[in-house]
Amino acid sequence: MNKLAAFLGATAIVAATSSAAYAARTDLVLGVVLEPPHLDPTAGAAAAIDEIVYANVFEGLTRIGPNGEVQPALAESWEISDDGRTYTFKLREGATFHDGTSFEAEDVKFTLERAMADDSTNAQKVLFSAIESVEAVGPVTLKVTLEHPQGSFLYNMGWGDAVVVAPETADGNKENPVGTGPFKFENWAKGSSVTIVKNPDYWGEPVALDKAEFRFIPDAAAAIPALLSGDVHAFPMFPPDAVTQVQGDPRFEVVIGATEGETILATNNGKEPFSNLKVRQAIAHALDRDEIIMGASNGFGVPIGSHFSPANEAYVDLTGTYPYDVEKAKALLSEAGYPDGFSGTLKLPPPAYARQGGEVVASQLREIGIDLEIVPVEWAQWLEQVFTNKDYDLTIVSHTEPNDINIYARDDYYFNYDNDVFDAVIEELDRVSDPEKRNELYAKAQRIIAEDAVNGFLFQLPKTGVWDAKLEGMWENMPIQANDLTGVRWAE
Repeated sequence: MNKLAAFLGATAIVAATSSAAYAARTDLVLGVVLEPPHLDPTAGAAAAIDEIVYANVFEGLTRIGPNGEVQPALAESWEISDDGRTYTFKLREGATFHDGTSFEAEDVKFTLERAMADDSTNAQKVLFSAIESVEAVGPVTLKVTLEHPQGSFLYNMGWGDAVVVAPETADGNKENPVGTGPFKFENWAKGSSVTIVKNPDYWGEPVALDKAEFRFIPDAAAAIPALLSGDVHAFPMFPPDAVTQVQGDPRFEVVIGATEGETILATNNGKEPFSNLKVRQAIAHALDRDEIIMGASNGFGVPIGSHFSPANEAYVDLTGTYPYDVEKAKALLSEAGYPDGFSGTLKLPPPAYARQGGEVVASQLREIGIDLEIVPVEWAQWLEQVFTNKDYDLTIVSHTEPNDINIYARDDYYFNYDNDVFDAVIEELDRVSDPEKRNELYAKAQRIIAEDAVNGFLFQLPKTGVWDAKLEGMWENMPIQANDLTGVRWAE
């Protein structure tokens, strides 16, 4: 071999080695705060379910994009009848479930009718209440007829609660989720992590990641060393009180975005003394939102005065409805018949915004004579005691479902709130498609529950994202309770 050939050969080897050394990695470890109770988004209210499987493992007819927009998913396109009642969907041809069975219109019909059924366990059954009938016209054609026009129908079909499941595997999705998404479920190490892997038979554009692990890391004490050591590459929701410890570190990107999480002091309106409007107004006047936001989210939250996201174009700033006024709060308590105050319980689920924010709220209410016993509960206990059985006085929770002010009109909801005027507004909203009219109705709905002081409206939960600076495609905001990995990749 002459010298030139030897040199070129050596150069080729170095180039190949260098290329291999700098090839973009295809694995990802995400730190998430909560472990889900199960993995079926059509059978549970916990946001932690959708945060793992939405858009990754399961898909719906539509999906919610990073800016809150409705996008096609398993429905490639659709036509709407002139009267706004009939939607004819053209479905994706060639899509399959992870067990190899084909995806067809009959699967969507099964999914929707299952969600609508009398014995449905779907936590958002109301999403399907306007559906009159579902017909599989052909393998890839579906016709849905509504009882009345519904402006939010396509948006509703993009919720995690509306993802499509197959009749063959639906009953097993809590432990072994089978969807049509770009990732397949691989393993759930209880108490530790959930792992998903690339679906080689995906109908759409392949994802860049071969494997993603959602690791459960509930507190800042564990999150910081996990990030700094590289054991975890990304935290979609990094503990707010730890953000300052990584800001300015060039290894990481820190992105403070918005969520749909209205963080509230949820109140049992059906239980004395909280059924008394003046008591609820007194509580509202006693809440110093700025102090709560600092204690619960290190100052990153945005104050709210009703159950509505400030990022929504229909938002009305109602934070001045009951301004912070301790003396006014005491006077209202006295007028309500509680001049010496009263005692109660404050049940707090695990997230820091609840546990830390709860300490601040309890201190503030103590100033007006309301003595609260703080009761820490795990999520399973919260879902059973508070959400299902309504066995509580007060609690703190973020409602992260998108655009969900209609929950205040639901019968037997855990707030125990009942207002016929509000219900009528929501009923009208459900039938209106005109954006301007819908915004007017949203504003009216916000004012009613703000004036009724149904709950203590605290702040909009911030999305405190922290991840490796080489990662691309992580969502800045969280318009739906999800960690969508379909566009995530490592920079080469």
